[in-house]
Amino acid sequence: MFGAERTRTLLGPADPARNANVGPPLVSARELIDRAGATELVAGRRRVRPTRRLVLTAGTLAVAVGAVAVLQPLGGDAPDTPGGPAAAAGLVLVPVAYQFDADPPAAGPRLRALADKIKNAGYDGRGGRYMYHHTKVWGDPVMTSADGRHHVAFADERKIWRAADGTGQQTIVHLEPQYPDPESRDYWQRRPGLGPAVGATPAPSVIPLPPRELTPPSADPIELRELLKVKYGAGAASKEVATLYGRYVVPRATRAEILRVLADVPGFRWRGEVTDRAGRGGVAVTFDDREHDAQSLLVFDSTTGELLANERLTMSPVRISSYQVILETAWTDRLG
Repeated sequence: MFGAERTRTLLGPADPARNANVGPPLVSARELIDRAGATELVAGRRRVRPTRRLVLTAGTLAVAVGAVAVLQPLGGDAPDTPGGPAAAAGLVLVPVAYQFDADPPAAGPRLRALADKIKNAGYDGRGGRYMYHHTKVWGDPVMTSADGRHHVAFADERKIWRAADGTGQQTIVHLEPQYPDPESRDYWQRRPGLGPAVGATPAPSVIPLPPRELTPPSADPIELRELLKVKYGAGAASKEVATLYGRYVVPRATRAEILRVLADVPGFRWRGEVTDRAGRGGVAVTFDDREHDAQSLLVFDSTTGELLANERLTMSPVRISSYQVILETAWTDRLG
């Protein structure tokens, strides 16, 4: 099998990513092969169909996935429907109940009001060598059955320590499979070997982080509008906000300005009070991307203005595609 360096040598000047800094893969090739072994056989071949596009380049898996929206407390049972029985192995994700579901108001005035009243987070006024993030994500990648109907992805719990020069460490624990609907759960649970054994304690994968240029976001509104790509609309801004909060420890002044910048982006709707997957209360905004039949969801802490969670879902039918929950953000001087 070709390695990254051998591939680059063969391509030479024709390599479009020759100047890119390719980090270590989040999932080993061996594990990808083991996971793919759970997919159905089609014409004598195993076939894995990610939701959008699966690209394996220089040992790195890149997956473009579509859409999600569900809020269930982490670590608890996730019923097929609110109040229903828990799934036997792996969770079925259900949509969040918005405070304002039908005819939600424009989010601009509410976001500005939130920006004006936010308070310090636990990390404000502190410092350390590393920016620490503890997150849980689902939907990267998604496996889809050959007929395109049934979907499954594995939840990952990630802890990242990142210094100002990009170096640091990341640990990943691969958790249970999760499903966007009961039919998908039933389908994939008939395929043996899909997920970890019930009751097993997964071992974390420890990955060193290579150097990379990191520029912490400022509170300048012009710079933030550029950073959040607001000229491309609310869908792009939602994605960039999630990336920013998953990478940096964002100070209070910048958090407030982010809310004000989003308030001026057309398309965001106010969904009011919600509960995120970790059981935390927050306030939510959404953007309906009708061109791509998707909805983006951002959940903010109503006291500090921090991003608690971001999700995307498909609209027809309503189905979860991906989520990220930011469980903890801090400054620290220690790895691990």
